[in-house]
Amino acid sequence: MITKTDKLLKKLIALHPKYIDLSLTRLKILLKKLGNPHHQLPPTIHIAGTNGKGSTLSFIKNILEQNNYSVHTYTSPHLEKFRERISLNNKTINANKLLRCLEKVKKINNNNPITFFEITTAAAFVLFAKHKADFLILETGLGGRLDATNIIPKKLLSIITSIGIDHEEFLGNSLKKITAEKLGIIKNTKEVIIAKQNKEVGDFIIKKLKNVNNVIYYKKNFNFRIINKKKFKYKFKNFEKIFLAKIYIGMITHDVMKISNKASNCKKFLIKLARNKLIKPNKLYRIIELRLKRFMGAFNL
Repeated sequence: MITKTDKLLKKLIALHPKYIDLSLTRLKILLKKLGNPHHQLPPTIHIAGTNGKGSTLSFIKNILEQNNYSVHTYTSPHLEKFRERISLNNKTINANKLLRCLEKVKKINNNNPITFFEITTAAAFVLFAKHKADFLILETGLGGRLDATNIIPKKLLSIITSIGIDHEEFLGNSLKKITAEKLGIIKNTKEVIIAKQNKEVGDFIIKKLKNVNNVIYYKKNFNFRIINKKKFKYKFKNFEKIFLAKIYIGMITHDVMKISNKASNCKKFLIKLARNKLIKPNKLYRIIELRLKRFMGAFNL
């Protein structure tokens, strides 16, 4: 059944001749008309990379929720319904609330050219600003530097997951060019976490971020060692423990936020949580990845 939201989303797609046209100019103009909601967001965790963005978001979201924090999230693409992209206070957004917000943003945009991702991101920012939460977790749509999510002025934490060949027609035809685009989210951020990378990417990141403070690198500042298919050993500063899932980015995020007093009450992160709450999202995203590859070509999560 085609809903009112489905019909409206089709109209939003038609606002720009290209589905992807990386720029922040159009979005900046629209957000100003909306009262700059991106300046009124909760403390934000921003995630970019080629692989693992979605599962990393799920891990962090679950950690925070289990410690009684309210969390907004923004991710893409969706599996069945567009509203899966937006969660408010730990719950997928209500269909009617989403529809009303999209209608408002469309009206204010007044049919000016803007891409689908840009205008729907603007709507998401309106919702995130209107509803209070302890944290907001944003996943980039494509790249980083010119991605619509990167228009926000400041961030609590920026995370770079594993980087590989990714949308070369938009990001560049080499790993270094692609990596540079992903690193574009690192601006006005209190902390940066760099996940495990191949040598070429890792060396390039270290060189590019040599003047950036508070960067936490895999191996240099935190580490994990796989024991077997079900267990790994995690180490950060003086803490070392064995866990039952490969969730080291979620772990290091938790610990960095704890040090910066943004999640100082996180004491419930137990093996039970890793087993019961954090493995399932990863499996789900793997299933989605395999299904989307069949219909959309190469797709990275």
